[in-house]
Amino acid sequence: MQPRVLVIEDEEDVRDLLQRHLNGLGCQVRTAESGEIGLLLAVSDPPDLVVLDIRLPGVDGREVARTLQSDPRTRDCRIVVTSVLDAEDLLDINADAVLPKPFRRADVKKAVDSLWEVN
Repeated sequence: MQPRVLVIEDEEDVRDLLQRHLNGLGCQVRTAESGEIGLLLAVSDPPDLVVLDIRLPGVDGREVARTLQSDPRTRDCRIVVTSVLDAEDLLDINADAVLPKPFRRADVKKAVDSLWEVN
């Protein structure tokens, strides 16, 4: 079974790059350009994994993560946070993994592999 991934990222080029990398790892990927849209997609069809940018306009990544973790429909979703912030600045999010920006395909693979084997 292909892991179902939701990428929530406001920068189109980063969103597209993540989608390509995750598709290449055998994931089924949907994308959202804002926290609001991401939450709607996650609640309507919960993914296995959410790749979440922290700095989003409107509802930021921290609020998205808190909402996902507290909602019974989405609390089992794994969360990988993408950010230019240091990992220590992200401890309050309680994410399953951190993917520092800028990243390469190997970094995405390592973050996903740390959660489960994708093949």
